Amino acid sequence: MSIKLRPWQQEAHDKSLKWWANEENNKNFVINAAPGSGKTLCASFIAKSLIDLRQIDQVIVIAPRSEVVKQWSRDFKKVTGRYMEKLTESQLSYTENSTDVAATWAALEGLKQFLSEICIKRRVLVICDEHHHAAEDASWGLNADSSFSKSKYTLILTGTPVRSDGKDSVWIETGGKNKKMLHPEKGTYTLTYGEAIDLGYCRPATFHRHEGKYKVSLADGKETVVTSRSDKVNLPHDFPEIKALQKALNFYSLACKPQYDVDGMTPNLKGFQSSMINHAIKKLDDIRHLLPNAGGLVIAPSIEMAEYMATIIELLEKEKPVLVHSNLSNCEERIAAFRNTNKKWIVSVAMISEGVDIKRLRVLVYLPNARTELAFRQSIGRVVRTLGQNDRSRAYVIMPRLKILEEY
Repeated sequence: MSIKLRPWQQEAHDKSLKWWANEENNKNFVINAAPGSGKTLCASFIAKSLIDLRQIDQVIVIAPRSEVVKQWSRDFKKVTGRYMEKLTESQLSYTENSTDVAATWAALEGLKQFLSEICIKRRVLVICDEHHHAAEDASWGLNADSSFSKSKYTLILTGTPVRSDGKDSVWIETGGKNKKMLHPEKGTYTLTYGEAIDLGYCRPATFHRHEGKYKVSLADGKETVVTSRSDKVNLPHDFPEIKALQKALNFYSLACKPQYDVDGMTPNLKGFQSSMINHAIKKLDDIRHLLPNAGGLVIAPSIEMAEYMATIIELLEKEKPVLVHSNLSNCEERIAAFRNTNKKWIVSVAMISEGVDIKRLRVLVYLPNARTELAFRQSIGRVVRTLGQNDRSRAYVIMPRLKILEEY
């Protein structure tokens, strides 16, 4: 199968080879490109060129999740024709040292010695996907640094180079008032989300800020109303000001808890979460007139809420959504099944927040646990991928009216 690179991918490919051709430059090349723009394919072509030029013997890929590792293996073989093995600590006894391998960031701890020995014995290109995971003073960053200190080249892939906690990632220095990446310009290729939209590589996103209110019963028959428009809860004038109570009555905290009918079992179909999902269902139905296989993703803050929101979708849609979270088995197979069918909805806690490529996703219901800019950017990246030049659909994000999310 012939695969043609997009112009930006070709430019990034050529710039990386030029950077490495100058032996005075450091070994790290950074591709900072918008989610969904095609970093995996670009990196695979860079690897193929280095193999064809006999500059490297082997490729090692580190990615955030097992599902993403599998995607790497599939795409890498399409481009290079070479098999890439998923590597875990339990496989070390029979894995060939010469095989191209891919592993998760979490697996690095048990693979350090094995990977370090490969980098000493062979000329290795290391591809670090979703590089923000590797904080330089945390375990994953320290493991990466010790594992790959002897690699010949390192290709860093990111769409979010600056961590939300302000820490630097290993091999990438940031600084300045707005914490910008300080890697040399000649060793960096950048494609912003705005540029990716203009070029038709990503879909534009429309954000719906969903408003709501809760009526809360207090002691002694008193009540208060908590709204999405106010950061502070207005308690009755004779009610004591208790910080813990203010925190518990925070609108977002209430939105992240299930709402049931009087039986304590049936989800309240007139509650805030139900109204979010109902709005998302109508939007997805509209999009499916244009893109019949368009899908929707719900990111929930907890397993309890994921199961609750999946039940709401089933009650409203009369179709059971795909549910994936850490307490369920075969999640990779469930994600693959959703990717390759026309099912409308998939509900997750954090398993589809980054790296996972499901191009038909167009609607996101966003009610996360982690409310950082990095998590926000990664989540939006799930619904902005395009299906090609004839794809005129938009991405839609339904999220609670919340000041920090509005700022992002």
